[in-house]
Amino acid sequence: MSLHEYEPGSPFPGVVGKTLDESSPAWPAPNRAVEGAPNVIVFVLDDVGFGQLGPFGGLVETPTLDRLSQSGLRYSNMQTTALCSPSRGSVLTGRNHHALGLSAITELSLGFPAHNGIMGAEHGFLSEILLEKGYNTFAIGKWHLTPPEEGTLAGPFNRWPLGRGFERYYGFLGGDTDQWHPDLTYDNHPVEQPRTPEDGYHLNIDLADKAIEFIKDANNNAPEKPFFLYYATGAGHAPHQVEKEWVEPYRGQFDSGWDAYRETVLQRQVEMGIVAPGTVLAERDPDVPAWDSLSEDEQRMYARQMETYAGFLTQTDHHFGRIITYLDEIGESDNTIVVVISDNGPSAEGGVHGTFNEMLFFNGTPETLEDNMAHFDDWGGVDTFPHYSWGWTWAGATPFRRWKRETYRGGISDPFILSWPAGISDRGSVRSQYAHAIDIVPTLLEALDVEPPSEIGGVAQSSFHGVSFASSFDDADAESLHTTQYFEMFGHRSIYHKNWRAVCPFPGPSFAEAAEKGRYFGGPLTADVLADLDENAWELYDLNTDPTETTNVAEDHPQKLTELIELWYGEADRYGVLPLATADMARMNVERPSIARPRTKYVYQPGGAAVPFAASPRVYNRAHSITAELNYSGEAEGVLIAHGNRHGGYTLFIQDGRLHYVHNYLGRDFFRVSSPDPLPTGDLVVRYEFEPTAPPDFTVGKGAAGRGQLYVNSELVASNEFEFTVPNLFGIIGVSCGRDGIDSVSPTDYASPFEFSGELSQVTIDVSGDVIIDNEAELQRLMTQQ
Repeated sequence: MSLHEYEPGSPFPGVVGKTLDESSPAWPAPNRAVEGAPNVIVFVLDDVGFGQLGPFGGLVETPTLDRLSQSGLRYSNMQTTALCSPSRGSVLTGRNHHALGLSAITELSLGFPAHNGIMGAEHGFLSEILLEKGYNTFAIGKWHLTPPEEGTLAGPFNRWPLGRGFERYYGFLGGDTDQWHPDLTYDNHPVEQPRTPEDGYHLNIDLADKAIEFIKDANNNAPEKPFFLYYATGAGHAPHQVEKEWVEPYRGQFDSGWDAYRETVLQRQVEMGIVAPGTVLAERDPDVPAWDSLSEDEQRMYARQMETYAGFLTQTDHHFGRIITYLDEIGESDNTIVVVISDNGPSAEGGVHGTFNEMLFFNGTPETLEDNMAHFDDWGGVDTFPHYSWGWTWAGATPFRRWKRETYRGGISDPFILSWPAGISDRGSVRSQYAHAIDIVPTLLEALDVEPPSEIGGVAQSSFHGVSFASSFDDADAESLHTTQYFEMFGHRSIYHKNWRAVCPFPGPSFAEAAEKGRYFGGPLTADVLADLDENAWELYDLNTDPTETTNVAEDHPQKLTELIELWYGEADRYGVLPLATADMARMNVERPSIARPRTKYVYQPGGAAVPFAASPRVYNRAHSITAELNYSGEAEGVLIAHGNRHGGYTLFIQDGRLHYVHNYLGRDFFRVSSPDPLPTGDLVVRYEFEPTAPPDFTVGKGAAGRGQLYVNSELVASNEFEFTVPNLFGIIGVSCGRDGIDSVSPTDYASPFEFSGELSQVTIDVSGDVIIDNEAELQRLMTQQ
């Protein structure tokens, strides 16, 4: 007998009598998906350029993406926002990023609607829509959509994944993480990695394992229920870390350099139909040296950097392929829509040389070829946190100019694959319709035959800004319905309209020119500067004949340029882009609201989760103390408190009966102070104090020199001079009390977690001392963690 069901919220249609025999039952209908509804996977890569992946002519092997390309379509004219968080917000909501409050990453928020980093509930996520349509919803990997002041275990959690329609989450909340020792969150709480790199751990393995586990759990219990999986890896964002067996197959493959790479990739793109015959490469980037001008060591080092990056992407593709293989096993692959996109163009954050430890860049520490060469053999291993030279960034954007953070096509035009064997008949083809990240949600909803909801959870919904391109699935000649799209990132502006593009570069067409103007990260964009830019800096490109933006035709078509500039301002008004804000020092010094009041003393008890690094006490360049209260048996040992990891940090620990403090300067120098005699037993108060003796030298990335001192029960027991310290950022791991929970700050002394085996009551960090701040270095850190 079938059950009598009714729509929840409507009147009860049954009969309620005095007894059961006088009554008729009816049940609120459960939230079921339409029978046969497709599964959906959205796979977001990080900092992967248009010309890097195999299906788009790149020289990185990606068998899984090759397969998806052949079972679906490649779109050669897909655009993003030029930056991480903004693109992810657009991919998940179908709205332009300024309207979401995501003009940039959330760490650079400002008190204006376009910039506050707070996505309102009126902009529903795809996960929230599909959850109400009977889907399971899972998020795996990088999030970077939560304001940092809301990223601690004090909450609130409504902008964490589980607060935006995802039922399960496993990944990292911030902009990047160590692939060997990641900062992991499971649902709404931090967790530690299940095994060590020595036992075979790598984040990409872990993420794929969890994705399969989530799907399997749902399939075991309700095999007919569809799922939505949002899968966002750290690859190819730095750190470029991967097992050697994935790097070695590429040995020697990039020895011909980035100039030759671009020529080869363009030829492949033409042969594949990714770009039209006759397409020419954008001119040499002014910031990138010619390959044949480099020394032999430079060429060897830079080639190794690209070998590692390529291995990283191939390994990422392999583990994503394990998810697709599992869908084969359960018979779901044909009826699964898989979308693959990168969040922006390739990253130039490695600078001209690349770096073995990106923490050097975050701290303004000069990088040298000699430093990099010392890590040639272990590049990408656990003791490196590497990024490649921006010569490979330029090559990775082939055939376009520039890169991430800029709104030339190299920063916004990205690879895009849509696979759906059961729903696309013209499989393996290329589509050239103009599209943007905001079009993905409308397209998926049309494919799923789901109407956009007027409200979610009682909140009225804003309209989508994107349009569906589903009409192109089986019609290569379908009209491009997305005819106009504005772009803005840190004052760098452009607009597309019916195959014309106008671009207004800011701070300049190259980093070198920007540096000369004192605007490396944008500088102040005043009304006078803006007027000058609008009068003199806009460029115009006819994409019908010049898709790679090589020839500025502004002088030939002044009326068209004026039309597009006016259109940009019209779109800016429509989507709330203004006021324009660059990545300058003023943005660093903005006071932001927080549930946590400012404090100078932080008290931690052991047994809690690690504190996120953004919420950890900033001890840099100031007098500070660390005081631990414990009962010491004479045999106990372990970490009392630690902040950071092997790439930079500090640790206070007891070992061999003595108290030790180690300051790890970015994996290069270690400063230590240790008590000479065994600690007394019983109740103890041990303290480390740092007293600056010389100011920091930010020009060379060195923090304040000072005197490190150890006290036991108020008695000075040891002192040592530290020549310099970390000026701005330890490793991207926060404070752990009673253990070094994620990765050892001092690997030569102990392996993590090295949990303290005695009785530790609490540890207090006092940062009431005066501080010297390098705002530019702090901004540089935030700009690279996107």
